Amino acid sequence: MTQQFDVHQEPSARTQAQNQAQNQAQNQAQNQAQTRQQDEDYPLERVPRAARYSWFNVAVQRFGQLSDLTQFLLGAALGAGLSFWGAFWAFTLGSVILEIVCIFVGIAGMREGLSTSMLVRWTGFGRYGSTLIGLVIAVSLFGWFGVQTAVFAAGLHSIVPALPVWAWCLICGLGVTALVLRGFRAMGWTAFVTVPAFLGLAGWAMMVEFSRHNVGDLVASAPFGAHMSIATGATVVAGSYIVGAVTTPDMTRFNRNTGDVVKQTVVGISLGEYVLGLGGVLLAYAVKSSDLIAIITSSSGVIGVIVLVSATVKINNWNLYSSSLGLIGAVEALFKIRLNRVGTTVTIGVLGSLAAAAGILDRFTDFLTVLGVLTPPVAGIMVAEYFVVKKWRPQLDASRAAGRLPETEPSWVPATIALWAAASLFGWLGDHYQWWGIPALDSLLLAGLGYVVLGKLGLVRGARELPFEQPVRPAAAIEAESGTAWSSKAAA
Repeated sequence: MTQQFDVHQEPSARTQAQNQAQNQAQNQAQNQAQTRQQDEDYPLERVPRAARYSWFNVAVQRFGQLSDLTQFLLGAALGAGLSFWGAFWAFTLGSVILEIVCIFVGIAGMREGLSTSMLVRWTGFGRYGSTLIGLVIAVSLFGWFGVQTAVFAAGLHSIVPALPVWAWCLICGLGVTALVLRGFRAMGWTAFVTVPAFLGLAGWAMMVEFSRHNVGDLVASAPFGAHMSIATGATVVAGSYIVGAVTTPDMTRFNRNTGDVVKQTVVGISLGEYVLGLGGVLLAYAVKSSDLIAIITSSSGVIGVIVLVSATVKINNWNLYSSSLGLIGAVEALFKIRLNRVGTTVTIGVLGSLAAAAGILDRFTDFLTVLGVLTPPVAGIMVAEYFVVKKWRPQLDASRAAGRLPETEPSWVPATIALWAAASLFGWLGDHYQWWGIPALDSLLLAGLGYVVLGKLGLVRGARELPFEQPVRPAAAIEAESGTAWSSKAAA
């Protein structure tokens, strides 16, 4: 009797043991994913599903990148050289460029769970081409980090002049560095605090200033500075965030689906560009100045400076974060050395703070112009390869299911490098000689369409295939092996 009972109960006991083992494996995978996210944020591997976030959590950070002092500065610069409606069309055209780039590049980043500097290896550039992209991203955002730190410091210096600007640069830069050390999650909490505070004060500042003027008269105001064409304005708008657009995968790799990427992009860019950018245009007309600090202090005084300048943290932490990812990817591709994200962040943060103290803000306009023509071709090539040509897409698709990366990668793709150089030169010439069109969009389209043509002609191919050294026990692979299901609670 007892033996018969044991025999009948054996399948049930086995099932329970299997379920317990599976649950333990799932919990272990999630715990390892969370631990690794806190330490490294997956700079050289796929982000596991357990470490992804709701669309709103990521969207707040996206909007935070576009709701800061820079948008007021950009609006004021356009207001100085364009009429209100001229500035409106410049923002519209520039925003369309940014949204298209962010959505398509962002979807690729979400699907693959990879940062930009890693994704470009299999989207047209290869290992050594990705080194160039990683260095461009790292250097560009290193410069942006210094620019934003200097703006932050200038605002605080206007309140507490006892400390020199260079000292404030060091304090502000090192403070942001300490925040970024904690990774994506800490940056999210910062955005949840600073975005509402910024929006509330920005709205109040605009209401206070507009109450002193007739809004209709401000809209009809003539520009008070050197003339600027709408095409140049659109290029400046696109250039002001084009590196952020190309590095969208650094953020969307934490998204869960395509719809989330589209929603956060449309909401974040539209609100950031139109509401704050055009608000900056009208504020510039009201005070007849493109001096950012003068505009803010004339509207809301010292408190306004404190909150608005503090809001710079929201974008500056992403400058530092993506710069670190770019450098980590470039060094791994070139030297096969896997840098520690925390150590890399500290190094870039300290150097950027010192650069800000040395006054790199003086070259702000030239910096925008260079970014506006050099970076868009990268996005055009990435989108064309991932969605149209698909030379290396099968390798990405096959390895994604296992939570790993492709076993091989192209060394470099000669056709891509030549096309990138040609498209960048075309964009620069268009901006320099004021050709018809929008240089940033022209260079992006030339690169994307040119890549499709080269793909059809069979010219898109790597010089040779190189073995890719897989990360040790990647979190996404552990998750795939354990069969961890998608859980909304895991990444909430």
